Amino acid sequence: MNETPGHPSPAPIALCLGGLDPSGGAGLLRDVQVLASLGIYAMALCTAETIQNGSACLEIAPPRLSPTLGLQALRPHLSGPWGLKLGLCALDSAVLKELILSIKDAHPQFRIWDPIMAPTSGVGLHCPEELQRMAREILPAGGWTVSPNRCEAQALLGSLTSDANALARPWLDLGAEAVWLKGGHSEGDEVEDVWITKDGVTPLGSHPRLPGERRGTGCSLASAWLGLRLQGVNAMTAAVQAADWLRTHWLQAGAPGGYGRPAFLPVHP
Repeated sequence: MNETPGHPSPAPIALCLGGLDPSGGAGLLRDVQVLASLGIYAMALCTAETIQNGSACLEIAPPRLSPTLGLQALRPHLSGPWGLKLGLCALDSAVLKELILSIKDAHPQFRIWDPIMAPTSGVGLHCPEELQRMAREILPAGGWTVSPNRCEAQALLGSLTSDANALARPWLDLGAEAVWLKGGHSEGDEVEDVWITKDGVTPLGSHPRLPGERRGTGCSLASAWLGLRLQGVNAMTAAVQAADWLRTHWLQAGAPGGYGRPAFLPVHP
């Protein structure tokens, strides 16, 4: 590859690996929009292709091009502060292992995995056994913050317990630096996220449950966390501020073209 000298990027760089949702309500397009709103320059590689709209996901398939080769092509851009987010992933075991080795070799300053088992509506992707397989392949490389919802954490543990420490333990034992256990799938009128490391469990404050559903909440939270980390915010505070970002934009959501479930729309100054 020919290397062309250029000017240093004026903004930190985030590399997003995830599913391509053509409607933009979730996945890579959502990641890019959130990161751009935080002043981060976003790049993207596809780890799952989907056929979906604002109503449901109809099909999920592996990408036609290698994300590992894509990462290698982007390496000249990944200097200075940069971070990585991994979302919906339809790669087989061999391809995923190759990608994780390439990520480790590229040394992102921050990395977060949003372990999506399935879109909220439509076809599924990973059974609990598949999620466990992915965790064994991703987390031992080290350096990962993981942001499961409670259903995903219960699937990895194989238990319906609500105990945060128990739900985080498998992720930590496999090598995660921190588990950001999201509370949106819990029951009741209050929502509370929990931050767990090997040093202990820290509740991040409860808030009233907001009305209705929004598409791409998991993508938005993980992307906002990465953007805030690249701005110099510490890991746990970034989780709190990412959730604040979500609540601030909640009532500004709408259905593009008036169809489907509400998505987070661009906010005009």
